[in-house]
Amino acid sequence: MLLLLPMASSVVVASWIVLGLVMATSTTKVEAARAFFVFGDSLVDNGNNNYLATTARADSPPYGIDTPSRRATGRFSNGKNIPDFISDALGSEPVLPYLSPELRGNKLLVGANFASAGIGILNDTGIQFINIIRMFRQLQYFAEYQGRLADLVGNDEAQRIVSDSLVLITVGGNDFVNNYYLVPFSARSRQFSLPDYVRYLISEYRKLLMKLYDLGARRVLVTGTGPLGCVPAELAMRSPSGQCAPDLQRAASLYNPQLVQMINGLNSEIGATIFIASNTQQQTNDFISNPGAYGFITSKIACCGQGPFNGLGLCTVLSNLCPNRAQYVFWDPFHPSERANGIIVDTILSGSTDYISPMNLSTLLALDYQTRT
Repeated sequence: MLLLLPMASSVVVASWIVLGLVMATSTTKVEAARAFFVFGDSLVDNGNNNYLATTARADSPPYGIDTPSRRATGRFSNGKNIPDFISDALGSEPVLPYLSPELRGNKLLVGANFASAGIGILNDTGIQFINIIRMFRQLQYFAEYQGRLADLVGNDEAQRIVSDSLVLITVGGNDFVNNYYLVPFSARSRQFSLPDYVRYLISEYRKLLMKLYDLGARRVLVTGTGPLGCVPAELAMRSPSGQCAPDLQRAASLYNPQLVQMINGLNSEIGATIFIASNTQQQTNDFISNPGAYGFITSKIACCGQGPFNGLGLCTVLSNLCPNRAQYVFWDPFHPSERANGIIVDTILSGSTDYISPMNLSTLLALDYQTRT
Protein backbone atom coordinates (compact mmCIF):
# COMPACT_ATOMS: atom_id res chain seq x y z
CA MET A 1 0.00 0.00 0.00
CA LEU A 2 1.37 3.33 -0.91
CA LEU A 3 0.88 6.83 0.31
CA LEU A 4 1.73 9.97 -1.62
CA LEU A 5 2.64 12.59 0.94
CA PRO A 6 2.61 16.28 0.22
CA MET A 7 6.02 16.90 -1.45
CA ALA A 8 6.94 13.18 -1.41
CA SER A 9 5.76 9.70 -2.29
CA SER A 10 6.01 6.74 0.02
CA VAL A 11 4.71 3.27 0.68
CA VAL A 12 1.99 2.98 3.32
CA VAL A 13 0.54 0.29 5.50
CA ALA A 14 -2.99 0.32 4.27
CA SER A 15 -4.41 -2.82 5.63
CA TRP A 16 -2.46 -3.63 8.77
CA ILE A 17 -4.24 -6.82 9.66
CA VAL A 18 -4.82 -9.32 12.39
CA LEU A 19 -2.66 -8.58 15.39
CA GLY A 20 -1.99 -11.39 17.79
CA LEU A 21 -1.67 -12.35 21.39
CA VAL A 22 1.55 -14.35 21.13
CA MET A 23 5.15 -13.20 21.33
CA ALA A 24 7.06 -15.41 18.91
CA THR A 25 7.19 -15.69 15.17
CA SER A 26 4.72 -17.98 13.42
CA THR A 27 5.29 -21.65 14.24
CA THR A 28 1.87 -23.29 13.92
CA LYS A 29 1.64 -25.90 11.16
CA VAL A 30 -1.53 -26.93 9.41
CA GLU A 31 -2.23 -30.45 8.26
CA ALA A 32 -1.43 -30.46 4.57
CA ALA A 33 0.28 -28.34 1.98
CA ARG A 34 -1.95 -26.78 -0.64
CA ALA A 35 -1.69 -24.14 -3.32
CA PHE A 36 -1.69 -20.57 -2.03
CA PHE A 37 -2.79 -17.44 -3.89
CA VAL A 38 -2.27 -13.87 -2.72
CA PHE A 39 -4.05 -10.68 -3.82
CA GLY A 40 -3.71 -7.15 -2.55
CA ASP A 41 -1.26 -4.37 -1.84
CA SER A 42 2.17 -3.71 -0.36
CA LEU A 43 1.55 -5.65 2.83
CA VAL A 44 1.49 -8.83 0.75
CA ASP A 45 3.42 -7.94 -2.43
CA ASN A 46 6.30 -10.40 -2.81
CA GLY A 47 7.95 -8.47 -5.61
CA ASN A 48 5.55 -8.01 -8.53
CA ASN A 49 6.30 -4.30 -8.59
CA ASN A 50 9.97 -5.05 -9.22
CA TYR A 51 8.91 -5.89 -12.77
CA LEU A 52 6.96 -2.66 -13.29
CA ALA A 53 7.95 0.91 -14.07
CA THR A 54 6.67 2.36 -10.80
CA THR A 55 8.03 4.16 -7.75
CA ALA A 56 6.09 1.76 -5.53
CA ARG A 57 9.01 -0.61 -5.04
CA ALA A 58 11.03 -2.16 -2.22
CA ASP A 59 13.95 -3.40 -4.28
CA SER A 60 16.87 -1.61 -2.62
CA PRO A 61 18.60 -1.72 0.80
CA PRO A 62 17.93 -1.81 3.65
CA TYR A 63 14.77 -3.73 2.65
CA GLY A 64 15.48 -7.42 3.06
CA ILE A 65 18.29 -6.81 5.54
CA ASP A 66 17.23 -9.81 7.64
CA THR A 67 16.80 -12.28 4.78
CA PRO A 68 19.47 -15.00 4.42
CA SER A 69 20.93 -13.13 1.44
CA ARG A 70 20.50 -9.71 3.11
CA ARG A 71 19.18 -8.48 -0.22
CA ALA A 72 15.98 -6.61 -1.02
CA THR A 73 13.35 -8.91 -2.52
CA GLY A 74 10.54 -6.50 -3.31
CA ARG A 75 8.85 -7.22 0.02
CA PHE A 76 8.08 -4.16 2.14
CA SER A 77 9.80 -5.72 5.14
CA ASN A 78 13.18 -6.28 6.71
CA GLY A 79 12.58 -9.99 6.05
CA LYS A 80 9.49 -12.16 5.71
CA ASN A 81 6.06 -10.74 5.10
CA ILE A 82 2.62 -12.15 5.90
CA PRO A 83 2.36 -14.50 2.88
CA ASP A 84 5.79 -15.97 3.68
CA PHE A 85 4.70 -16.95 7.18
CA ILE A 86 1.48 -18.46 5.86
CA SER A 87 3.51 -20.47 3.33
CA ASP A 88 5.66 -21.72 6.21
CA ALA A 89 2.54 -22.85 8.03
CA LEU A 90 1.25 -24.59 4.92
CA GLY A 91 4.54 -26.45 4.65
CA SER A 92 5.24 -24.87 1.26
CA GLU A 93 7.93 -22.74 -0.27
CA PRO A 94 7.07 -19.04 -0.62
CA VAL A 95 4.82 -18.31 -3.58
CA LEU A 96 6.49 -16.43 -6.41
CA PRO A 97 5.27 -13.12 -7.82
CA TYR A 98 3.08 -13.75 -10.83
CA LEU A 99 5.31 -11.56 -12.98
CA SER A 100 8.45 -13.50 -12.07
CA PRO A 101 9.95 -15.41 -15.01
CA GLU A 102 10.68 -18.23 -12.53
CA LEU A 103 6.95 -18.96 -12.14
CA ARG A 104 6.69 -21.81 -14.60
CA GLY A 105 6.51 -25.61 -14.67
CA ASN A 106 6.05 -27.24 -11.28
CA LYS A 107 6.41 -23.86 -9.53
CA LEU A 108 2.86 -23.18 -10.72
CA LEU A 109 1.63 -25.95 -8.42
CA VAL A 110 2.68 -23.95 -5.36
CA GLY A 111 0.42 -21.03 -6.28
CA ALA A 112 1.13 -17.42 -7.15
CA ASN A 113 1.24 -13.95 -5.65
CA PHE A 114 -0.64 -11.32 -7.68
CA ALA A 115 -0.34 -8.46 -5.16
CA SER A 116 0.96 -5.05 -6.14
CA ALA A 117 2.01 -2.22 -3.82
CA GLY A 118 -0.09 0.91 -4.12
CA ILE A 119 -3.40 -0.55 -5.24
CA GLY A 120 -6.80 -0.31 -3.58
CA ILE A 121 -10.31 -1.60 -3.99
CA LEU A 122 -11.02 1.30 -6.33
CA ASN A 123 -9.28 1.75 -9.65
CA ASP A 124 -8.48 5.41 -8.93
CA THR A 125 -6.59 4.56 -5.75
CA GLY A 126 -2.83 4.85 -6.26
CA ILE A 127 -3.09 6.57 -9.63
CA GLN A 128 0.06 8.54 -8.80
CA PHE A 129 2.07 5.34 -9.14
CA ILE A 130 0.70 4.77 -12.65
CA ASN A 131 1.96 1.29 -13.53
CA ILE A 132 0.68 -0.99 -10.76
CA ILE A 133 -1.51 -4.09 -10.91
CA ARG A 134 -4.99 -2.94 -9.95
CA MET A 135 -7.44 -5.42 -8.48
CA PHE A 136 -9.32 -6.06 -11.70
CA ARG A 137 -6.02 -6.91 -13.38
CA GLN A 138 -4.94 -9.17 -10.51
CA LEU A 139 -8.13 -11.16 -11.04
CA GLN A 140 -7.49 -11.30 -14.77
CA TYR A 141 -4.05 -12.68 -14.03
CA PHE A 142 -5.63 -15.31 -11.78
CA ALA A 143 -7.78 -16.50 -14.68
CA GLU A 144 -4.72 -16.46 -16.93
CA TYR A 145 -2.76 -18.45 -14.33
CA GLN A 146 -5.47 -21.11 -14.31
CA GLY A 147 -5.09 -21.52 -18.05
CA ARG A 148 -1.34 -22.01 -17.63
CA LEU A 149 -1.97 -24.51 -14.83
CA ALA A 150 -4.46 -26.43 -16.97
CA ASP A 151 -1.85 -26.68 -19.72
CA LEU A 152 0.46 -28.29 -17.16
CA VAL A 153 -1.87 -30.70 -15.35
CA GLY A 154 -5.17 -30.72 -17.28
CA ASN A 155 -8.42 -28.88 -16.67
CA ASP A 156 -9.85 -31.17 -13.98
CA GLU A 157 -6.69 -31.20 -11.88
CA ALA A 158 -6.26 -27.44 -12.29
CA GLN A 159 -9.79 -26.87 -11.02
CA ARG A 160 -9.15 -29.17 -8.05
CA ILE A 161 -5.93 -27.35 -7.15
CA VAL A 162 -7.70 -23.99 -7.18
CA SER A 163 -10.76 -25.18 -5.24
CA ASP A 164 -8.54 -26.80 -2.57
CA SER A 165 -6.26 -23.78 -2.32
CA LEU A 166 -6.01 -21.06 0.27
CA VAL A 167 -6.49 -17.47 -0.90
CA LEU A 168 -5.37 -14.36 0.98
CA ILE A 169 -6.68 -10.92 0.02
CA THR A 170 -5.40 -7.77 1.75
CA VAL A 171 -6.73 -4.55 0.28
CA GLY A 172 -8.66 -1.46 1.36
CA GLY A 173 -6.49 0.77 3.49
CA ASN A 174 -4.99 2.59 0.52
CA ASP A 175 -8.49 3.65 -0.44
CA PHE A 176 -8.39 5.84 2.66
CA VAL A 177 -4.76 6.95 3.06
CA ASN A 178 -3.98 7.02 -0.63
CA ASN A 179 -7.27 8.32 -1.95
CA TYR A 180 -9.90 9.79 0.38
CA TYR A 181 -7.37 11.38 2.76
CA LEU A 182 -4.50 11.74 0.30
CA VAL A 183 -4.90 15.52 0.02
CA PRO A 184 -7.33 17.97 1.59
CA PHE A 185 -10.59 18.15 -0.36
CA SER A 186 -9.71 15.13 -2.47
CA ALA A 187 -12.06 14.20 -5.29
CA ARG A 188 -13.48 11.26 -3.34
CA SER A 189 -13.96 13.30 -0.15
CA ARG A 190 -15.90 15.87 -2.16
CA GLN A 191 -17.97 13.13 -3.77
CA PHE A 192 -18.76 11.17 -0.57
CA SER A 193 -19.17 11.77 3.12
CA LEU A 194 -17.01 9.31 5.03
CA PRO A 195 -19.92 6.97 5.97
CA ASP A 196 -21.11 6.94 2.35
CA TYR A 197 -17.58 6.31 1.10
CA VAL A 198 -17.22 3.35 3.45
CA ARG A 199 -20.49 1.87 2.16
CA TYR A 200 -19.29 2.36 -1.41
CA LEU A 201 -15.99 0.62 -0.69
CA ILE A 202 -17.77 -2.31 0.92
CA SER A 203 -20.08 -2.69 -2.07
CA GLU A 204 -17.10 -2.67 -4.45
CA TYR A 205 -15.15 -5.12 -2.27
CA ARG A 206 -18.11 -7.47 -2.34
CA LYS A 207 -17.85 -7.58 -6.13
CA LEU A 208 -14.17 -8.51 -5.89
CA LEU A 209 -14.88 -11.33 -3.46
CA MET A 210 -17.66 -12.71 -5.61
CA LYS A 211 -15.33 -12.63 -8.60
CA LEU A 212 -12.81 -14.69 -6.63
CA TYR A 213 -15.59 -17.15 -5.83
CA ASP A 214 -16.61 -17.30 -9.48
CA LEU A 215 -12.98 -18.04 -10.37
CA GLY A 216 -13.04 -21.09 -8.11
CA ALA A 217 -11.71 -19.86 -4.75
CA ARG A 218 -13.33 -21.72 -1.85
CA ARG A 219 -11.17 -20.75 1.13
CA VAL A 220 -10.53 -17.02 1.23
CA LEU A 221 -8.92 -15.17 4.14
CA VAL A 222 -10.10 -11.55 4.02
CA THR A 223 -8.30 -8.90 6.03
CA GLY A 224 -9.55 -5.44 6.88
CA THR A 225 -7.79 -2.23 7.72
CA GLY A 226 -5.77 -1.76 10.86
CA PRO A 227 -4.30 1.26 12.63
CA LEU A 228 -4.40 3.67 9.71
CA GLY A 229 -3.95 6.65 12.00
CA CYS A 230 -1.31 5.00 14.19
CA VAL A 231 1.51 4.20 11.77
CA PRO A 232 4.67 6.29 12.22
CA ALA A 233 4.04 8.17 8.96
CA GLU A 234 0.65 9.41 10.12
CA LEU A 235 1.98 10.27 13.57
CA ALA A 236 4.73 12.34 11.96
CA MET A 237 2.33 14.16 9.65
CA ARG A 238 -0.81 14.50 11.73
CA SER A 239 -0.07 13.96 15.42
CA PRO A 240 3.17 15.37 16.87
CA SER A 241 1.94 14.33 20.33
CA GLY A 242 2.04 10.69 19.27
CA GLN A 243 -1.68 10.06 19.49
CA CYS A 244 -3.30 8.14 16.64
CA ALA A 245 -4.82 10.44 14.01
CA PRO A 246 -8.57 10.49 14.79
CA ASP A 247 -9.89 10.93 11.24
CA LEU A 248 -8.15 7.82 9.92
CA GLN A 249 -9.04 5.86 13.05
CA ARG A 250 -12.69 6.80 12.54
CA ALA A 251 -12.48 5.53 8.98
CA ALA A 252 -11.17 2.16 10.20
CA SER A 253 -13.81 1.95 12.92
CA LEU A 254 -16.57 2.44 10.33
CA TYR A 255 -15.07 0.18 7.70
CA ASN A 256 -14.04 -2.95 9.59
CA PRO A 257 -17.40 -3.89 11.16
CA GLN A 258 -19.15 -3.40 7.84
CA LEU A 259 -16.57 -5.59 6.12
CA VAL A 260 -17.20 -8.42 8.60
CA GLN A 261 -20.95 -7.98 8.18
CA MET A 262 -20.61 -8.17 4.41
CA ILE A 263 -18.46 -11.30 4.62
CA ASN A 264 -20.94 -13.01 6.93
CA GLY A 265 -23.69 -12.12 4.49
CA LEU A 266 -21.78 -13.62 1.58
CA ASN A 267 -21.22 -16.88 3.46
CA SER A 268 -24.93 -17.05 4.32
CA GLU A 269 -25.90 -16.33 0.73
CA ILE A 270 -23.58 -19.01 -0.62
CA GLY A 271 -24.49 -21.46 2.13
CA ALA A 272 -20.91 -22.33 3.08
CA THR A 273 -17.92 -20.90 4.92
CA ILE A 274 -15.97 -19.53 1.99
CA PHE A 275 -14.68 -16.27 3.45
CA ILE A 276 -12.87 -15.92 6.77
CA ALA A 277 -12.85 -12.49 8.41
CA SER A 278 -10.47 -10.96 10.90
CA ASN A 279 -11.50 -8.57 13.67
CA THR A 280 -8.72 -6.18 12.85
CA GLN A 281 -9.87 -3.36 15.05
CA GLN A 282 -9.67 -5.42 18.25
CA GLN A 283 -6.40 -6.97 17.20
CA THR A 284 -4.65 -3.74 16.32
CA ASN A 285 -5.91 -1.94 19.40
CA ASP A 286 -4.26 -4.62 21.54
CA PHE A 287 -1.03 -4.50 19.59
CA ILE A 288 -0.62 -0.74 19.34
CA SER A 289 -1.73 0.11 22.86
CA ASN A 290 0.57 -2.35 24.63
CA PRO A 291 3.62 -3.25 22.54
CA GLY A 292 5.53 -4.39 25.61
CA ALA A 293 3.12 -7.29 26.04
CA TYR A 294 4.49 -8.68 22.78
CA GLY A 295 8.14 -8.00 23.50
CA PHE A 296 8.44 -4.76 21.51
CA ILE A 297 9.94 -1.54 22.82
CA THR A 298 7.77 0.75 20.67
CA SER A 299 4.78 0.81 18.35
CA LYS A 300 5.25 4.47 17.44
CA ILE A 301 8.78 4.74 16.06
CA ALA A 302 9.72 2.99 12.82
CA CYS A 303 12.96 1.04 12.71
CA CYS A 304 13.94 2.61 9.39
CA GLY A 305 13.14 6.21 8.53
CA GLN A 306 13.83 9.80 9.49
CA GLY A 307 12.13 12.74 11.14
CA PRO A 308 9.59 12.48 13.97
CA PHE A 309 8.92 8.83 14.82
CA ASN A 310 11.19 7.94 11.86
CA GLY A 311 7.98 8.53 9.96
CA LEU A 312 8.96 10.90 7.15
CA GLY A 313 10.03 9.91 3.68
CA LEU A 314 11.25 6.57 2.41
CA CYS A 315 13.36 3.91 4.08
CA THR A 316 16.74 4.16 2.32
CA VAL A 317 20.42 3.53 2.99
CA LEU A 318 20.56 7.11 4.33
CA SER A 319 17.78 6.55 6.89
CA ASN A 320 18.11 5.97 10.60
CA LEU A 321 18.22 2.19 11.10
CA CYS A 322 17.58 0.49 14.44
CA PRO A 323 20.07 -2.21 15.49
CA ASN A 324 17.40 -4.74 16.56
CA ARG A 325 14.47 -4.98 14.19
CA ALA A 326 12.75 -7.57 16.40
CA GLN A 327 12.06 -4.88 19.02
CA TYR A 328 10.04 -2.66 16.66
CA VAL A 329 6.43 -3.12 15.60
CA PHE A 330 7.05 -1.08 12.45
CA TRP A 331 9.90 -1.73 10.06
CA ASP A 332 9.42 1.45 7.99
CA PRO A 333 7.00 4.38 8.34
CA PHE A 334 4.16 2.23 7.06
CA HIS A 335 4.79 -1.53 7.30
CA PRO A 336 5.20 -4.08 10.10
CA SER A 337 8.53 -5.64 10.90
CA GLU A 338 9.22 -9.29 10.10
CA ARG A 339 8.59 -10.26 13.72
CA ALA A 340 5.30 -8.39 13.80
CA ASN A 341 4.27 -10.17 10.61
CA GLY A 342 4.96 -13.49 12.32
CA ILE A 343 2.76 -12.55 15.26
CA ILE A 344 0.01 -11.48 12.89
CA VAL A 345 0.07 -14.86 11.16
CA ASP A 346 0.14 -16.78 14.45
CA THR A 347 -3.16 -15.14 15.31
CA ILE A 348 -4.61 -15.91 11.90
CA LEU A 349 -3.69 -19.53 12.52
CA SER A 350 -4.63 -20.02 16.14
CA GLY A 351 -6.43 -16.93 17.45
CA SER A 352 -9.83 -17.00 19.11
CA THR A 353 -13.04 -15.95 17.38
CA ASP A 354 -12.56 -12.53 18.97
CA TYR A 355 -9.81 -12.07 16.41
CA ILE A 356 -10.75 -14.23 13.44
CA SER A 357 -14.15 -15.68 12.57
CA PRO A 358 -16.01 -17.91 12.11
CA MET A 359 -12.92 -19.97 13.07
CA ASN A 360 -9.16 -19.65 12.89
CA LEU A 361 -7.27 -20.84 9.88
CA SER A 362 -5.73 -23.94 11.49
CA THR A 363 -9.16 -25.18 12.50
CA LEU A 364 -10.62 -24.55 9.07
CA LEU A 365 -7.81 -26.24 7.18
CA ALA A 366 -7.79 -29.19 9.57
CA LEU A 367 -11.50 -29.67 8.91
CA ASP A 368 -10.77 -29.57 5.19
CA TYR A 369 -8.06 -32.18 5.64
CA GLN A 370 -10.42 -34.50 7.54
CA THR A 371 -13.06 -34.09 4.84
CA ARG A 372 -10.61 -34.96 2.06
CA THR A 373 -9.26 -38.03 3.85
